[in-house]
Amino acid sequence: MLLTQQRFRDTLPVAENLSVIELDLDRLDVTQYTSTNPEVTLHGEHLAYLIYTSGSTGRPKGVGVSHGPLSMHLQAIGARYGLTPEDRLLQFASISFDAAGEQWLLPLLAGAALVLPQGRHLGTETLATLVRQHAVSVLYLPPAYLRHLYQSLPAGSLPVRLCIAGGEAWSRDEFEGVRRICQPERLFNAYGPAETVISPTLWSDDAGLGQSPQVPIGQPIGARKALVLDADLNLVPVGIAGELYLGGAGLARGYLNRTDLTAERFIADPFAQGERLYRTGDLVRWREDGQLEYLGRLDHQVKIHGLRIELGEIEAELLSQPTVHEAVVVAQEDSTGSRLVAYVVPQAGSELDSTSLREVLGQRLPDYMVPGVVVMLEALPLNANGKVDRKALPKPDLASNTHYEPPQGEVEKALAGIWSEVIGVERVGRHDNFFELGGHSLLALKVLEQMRHRGLTAQVRTLFQCPELAAFARALTQTSGQQEINIPPNLIPHDCQTLQPEMLTLIELNAEEISAIETAVPGGASNIQDIYPLAPLQEGILFHHRLQEEGDAYVTPRLLGFDSRERLEAFIAGFNQLIARHDILRTAVLWENLRESVQVVYRHAELALEWLSVDGIPSQSVAERLNAEVDPERHRLDVRRAPMLRAVTAYDAEQNRWLLQLPSHHLVMDHTTLERLVEEIALIQQGREDALPKPIPFRNFVAQARLGVSLEEHEAFFRERLGDVEEPTAPFGLLDIRGDGSDIEEVRVPLAAELAQQVRQQAQRHGVSTASLFHLAWALVLSKTTGRDDVVFGTVLFGRMQGTEGAERALGLFINTLPVRIKMAQGIEQSLRQTHESPISAAASRTR
Repeated sequence: MLLTQQRFRDTLPVAENLSVIELDLDRLDVTQYTSTNPEVTLHGEHLAYLIYTSGSTGRPKGVGVSHGPLSMHLQAIGARYGLTPEDRLLQFASISFDAAGEQWLLPLLAGAALVLPQGRHLGTETLATLVRQHAVSVLYLPPAYLRHLYQSLPAGSLPVRLCIAGGEAWSRDEFEGVRRICQPERLFNAYGPAETVISPTLWSDDAGLGQSPQVPIGQPIGARKALVLDADLNLVPVGIAGELYLGGAGLARGYLNRTDLTAERFIADPFAQGERLYRTGDLVRWREDGQLEYLGRLDHQVKIHGLRIELGEIEAELLSQPTVHEAVVVAQEDSTGSRLVAYVVPQAGSELDSTSLREVLGQRLPDYMVPGVVVMLEALPLNANGKVDRKALPKPDLASNTHYEPPQGEVEKALAGIWSEVIGVERVGRHDNFFELGGHSLLALKVLEQMRHRGLTAQVRTLFQCPELAAFARALTQTSGQQEINIPPNLIPHDCQTLQPEMLTLIELNAEEISAIETAVPGGASNIQDIYPLAPLQEGILFHHRLQEEGDAYVTPRLLGFDSRERLEAFIAGFNQLIARHDILRTAVLWENLRESVQVVYRHAELALEWLSVDGIPSQSVAERLNAEVDPERHRLDVRRAPMLRAVTAYDAEQNRWLLQLPSHHLVMDHTTLERLVEEIALIQQGREDALPKPIPFRNFVAQARLGVSLEEHEAFFRERLGDVEEPTAPFGLLDIRGDGSDIEEVRVPLAAELAQQVRQQAQRHGVSTASLFHLAWALVLSKTTGRDDVVFGTVLFGRMQGTEGAERALGLFINTLPVRIKMAQGIEQSLRQTHESPISAAASRTR
């Protein structure tokens, strides 16, 4: 087939400046497409053209299109455009672009004029001159070029009857810009890969943009069909993203000399026997109005931390922001792994703040899809075809240096070094947020501990309320004049035979009360190391202990097994070394004949083995017998004696092992204490006693709790927050609940690794702790189950967060339960911020 300038002149009225269009398919190697079926004689099966496209792979491949699909497409698209002999269409596309065929063949079919510009590159002024000189009524341009037009030319300077965009995605802002400059009767968006014959789907402005951040790609035209399928080739519902598959009569034959690629991309239609589908690799979703919305390329799908991410979805959300003009998102590798980087061009006259932009994205996207870095650019780099050149995007480190501000002053520099070491990041700027960098409550403890080594002191509450480095440093400076709580020393001498009231520095007791305590302690005054009051939660636990007549809800059994009696006895010996090291393990609680309950630290206490006889009990295993012996539903520990543990053991002849039940009372032990005991007894059994840390007296924590805030301040605090609460927040109206909780069924559902990572990232994005996020989530549950926007519930506080020196390694009960009040009516963002800044939440349980 040979089309020359003369044949155009003989056929159509055209512009004076013409270029020669020459296509000679006889010279192409198209033997692959020669049919071997003698029954195939229809002219529509013959090859119409072969066009090379690189697609997303960068490797050129020849796409063969037959006459039948091409003819069907031209007739269908021509009917939609409604070209008439009075129209003049500007031939803009290069002949190497399949849309060029549509641009010159449609005027042939309609008898319209084709205006052929001279030269390969048209400036906006040149194109505007051509449009005016030759009365062009139909413009078919790529969005990137249209963008340049409406940015450089005044409104109404290119009036045309029809405007068609195609070749890449374009935003609603670009759509409005084109409307202003061209003021067309109809505006179209043509979409399609070369494998599906030019533009198999079409959107027109009469369908409306809806809420789409980008211009939709419309509906299939002609004898075609469009399917949105998941990875298993199942149809996905409206509004759900999936891959676009195109079928019907508008498919190319395949790829020249690439049978493997043809089989991969052109698949059997699972919904229509004998038909084919082309998998576009494009991510789309159906709108409610039946229009297709383009979201991006599947080959722009990345996997970060095990999570699949569609970059196109992120770009679409960015483009939906009124201050964003252009946006591209890529995944880049660095020393810490993969990360999402967004490149954003702001609207003219608009200022963009990367932090605010990330916060907005966080409200509309899953947390793992929010870019960690946002780079501002004046313009996105384009390749020769007018598409974004992703390879030319600048490295984020080069652009982000402008956002990094080094620490100033000795305090900021010291804090930056500590944060960098504890969190594991290379550098910390003065405006970096502790939680956004990946910090959490336990790392906060390590930060406070390292700060003390450098002469800096703070409460963890300050870090929660001022998580930005510079703000935290300012808070330290402002409170530097405030002294830490002065913990009075224990004045009971080591060889004391008679206690005196002035020896007790944390509690006031008279002589009669002291005498009652001496009588209750084995060995009397000589065996009393210290006396002080109970910590707040200890008081609550003791109340329930005394209330129960049988059993004790705060006793925790633990069954251990040993392969020899020697190992069992060595374990008990090692445990007694721990008892000698830590005062909390030598503590008893007394209340009889006293104004208030006290805890008494023995100088000497020992855990003795109790051998349980299991002879003649065939119906129970040894383990079951031991468990029954210490069952907290029926058995109690005498908390008036130290240690508050038992060691009940028996030989299991059937299993040839020695079993040990080690029940302990919650009055003196929390979970962290158990972890520290395991660590220390391992060191003892390894003969590494020199590696044991220095013991931290539990009296320090009691002093912190008792002396840090006065009773009046406590009352004022809770009166302010809870004074107007008239009734409890009872889910489903359940108020009459009695019992010790033993009949409550508990189900533990661990978070999947993927969900746990999402929770951490969500907290990190908002600059809060995961504990704050879980508190707010529970408040939402209560709000929904009670119908209230103002909810109150109890939370467990991690007392080690109070900042007492050595608190992270001290043994004892470092927790408390206190009420939290959250008002949901103010909005989730504000509720989360207030939850995080709450003094209670700042010390909340160690959710990680």
